[in-house]
Amino acid sequence: METKLVNPGCDPDWDRLVGSHPDACFFHSAAWAKVLCKTYAHEPVYLRCSHQGVLAALIPMMEIRSALTGCRGVCLPFSDFCSPLFFIEDGHRLVMDQLPKVAQARKWKYFEIRGGPAPEAAARPAAVYYGHTLDLRGGEEKLLAKFASSVRRAIRKAVRSGLNVQASLEGMSDFYRLHVQTRRRHGLPPQPVSFFKNIHQEIIKPGAGFIVVARFESRPVAAAVFFHFGKKAVYKFGASDDLFQEFRGNDLVMWEGISSLARHGCETLHFGRTSMENDGLRRFKQAWGTVEDRMEYFKFDVTWGEWISRRDNATGFYNAIFGRLPLAVNRMAGAMIYPHLD
Repeated sequence: METKLVNPGCDPDWDRLVGSHPDACFFHSAAWAKVLCKTYAHEPVYLRCSHQGVLAALIPMMEIRSALTGCRGVCLPFSDFCSPLFFIEDGHRLVMDQLPKVAQARKWKYFEIRGGPAPEAAARPAAVYYGHTLDLRGGEEKLLAKFASSVRRAIRKAVRSGLNVQASLEGMSDFYRLHVQTRRRHGLPPQPVSFFKNIHQEIIKPGAGFIVVARFESRPVAAAVFFHFGKKAVYKFGASDDLFQEFRGNDLVMWEGISSLARHGCETLHFGRTSMENDGLRRFKQAWGTVEDRMEYFKFDVTWGEWISRRDNATGFYNAIFGRLPLAVNRMAGAMIYPHLD
């Protein structure tokens, strides 16, 4: 096995090779790597593995070095799912023999793989989430027929409420203002504004994603951000103004995003990960006619040489704290905290 370290932001072949694999998604792309590197200064440790001259695997990995949280490799931080891509029959076993060696050489305390099959028969997931995927093929009428009646009613209500909706390459500033409000409502700090500026620069402007904004008169009341790679798309972020919840803007921006992706030839839309504890969000995603599955994260402790488990910390005491902080303080907290997280 030959393992080569590559930087996808400088490797013109990365997206081409990734795109040749049926399981590739947006999070494997070079554009996403650029956003993570520019925002958080993480070092890309993307591995291109070959066996007897044949491409065996591509493994996107970011090295996170923090005085607070230690040094580790994650495949990939701030990504709902991003499993290694295997190109040969025995690639899975060969690569899993190599990863601990890479981790030891780089002095990681652990590495984490998000999604895909169990790396070994004895491995138990460190965290488990729900995933929801919508088949976009078949036309608008077929899509609408998949939705629960409550979703169709919500879309009609949003239109009757006078909301105007548009999918475009603009609107990131409108989205971010709503995002800051929404994160505080959920008891979480927002990601730094630089994160979304880099998303706009590296993903939205080049045409690998778009923003949908619903407005009441001129006021933004709901927004969503979608990414796509090949024929697969991801719903990555959603935000809304709590004062206008009854207008059902979230449903309208979702429908506009779905219909826009379908018109442009995307075949599937993944709704992102959902905590096993979040029944409300799970029901919202199920109502769109999605197929539900489970996404498992696996974590390898380098010191002990074994796969370990931990609880999904979706909620905690910190939610109440962040839910009460002023918006400006929450934004500052997010800018300080997120570089140390994954």
